[in-house]
Amino acid sequence: MKKVDVSIVIVSFNTRELTVECIKSIVRTVKKSSYEVIVVDNDSEDDSVKSLKHEARIMNHGSTFKIIENKENFGFSKANNIGIKEAGGRYILFLNSDTVVYENTIDGMVKFMDQNKGAGAATCFVRLPNGNLDDAAHRGFPTPWRALSHFSGLSKIVSHSKFFAGYSLGHLSLSETHEIDALAGAFMIVRREAGEQVGWWDEDFFWYGDDLDFCYRLKEKDWKIYFVPEFEILHYKGASGGLKKHSKVVSSATQETRRRATDARFNAMRIFYNKHYKDKYPGIVRGLVLSGINLKKIIEEMKL
Repeated sequence: MKKVDVSIVIVSFNTRELTVECIKSIVRTVKKSSYEVIVVDNDSEDDSVKSLKHEARIMNHGSTFKIIENKENFGFSKANNIGIKEAGGRYILFLNSDTVVYENTIDGMVKFMDQNKGAGAATCFVRLPNGNLDDAAHRGFPTPWRALSHFSGLSKIVSHSKFFAGYSLGHLSLSETHEIDALAGAFMIVRREAGEQVGWWDEDFFWYGDDLDFCYRLKEKDWKIYFVPEFEILHYKGASGGLKKHSKVVSSATQETRRRATDARFNAMRIFYNKHYKDKYPGIVRGLVLSGINLKKIIEEMKL
């Protein structure tokens, strides 16, 4: 196992062109840190592995490329855990396949982690194609009140209120580095010691919610999580699942994949609540929360 500054783990599922562009952006922009790229393909049907092997041969600029071929779609968490077993980095960067890395981002984030020993994980400014921040990269934990404020629209009305906009931490400045509750798995650099302490990814989460759970467990172990807007990536978001407006033009997701992604999304909400909040709130609150999740799922399924 090669010892490097950062092991970059990318889970791939039917995002051939995007994954290739993502890797090209890594090669183009990382200049100071030693790194390796580990692509874990979840049984893609679009010749992703063939294309990645070809690109790996022609783009190898002295760094290491590994491609792991899963024989079925194991989901995001399990695929990441598979990639970690091959990783030799002091830090592990979990990077979505539908991202483009900008100049100095990975080098800068490695330096940030070196300078902030209490940081268990950190993210950069994850920018969507429309120019806005990917709100999943700057999150508060979804307590029942925060979730109610968010899904009812209250948080949009008073978007800078700590009380009403805690779901997205709208009261915090997006132009300054600060601590947050949770970040997105789209760009998540983790200190190896911290990841090992929490046991890495919970494989009960198939798709969605896994990054929230990961961050929650880091916080329980007193690790800090940071948002560092000095550095950026572009995130098409949702290319594999096909549920997001931002990435519909680049997504090849089938109707069945979109349905599976929707099921996984709402199942993740149930798992997270039952795992972390079930014993913190009265049973009536749990009933209301789970009913709300079921109603929201019905509404989203009607849009498919």
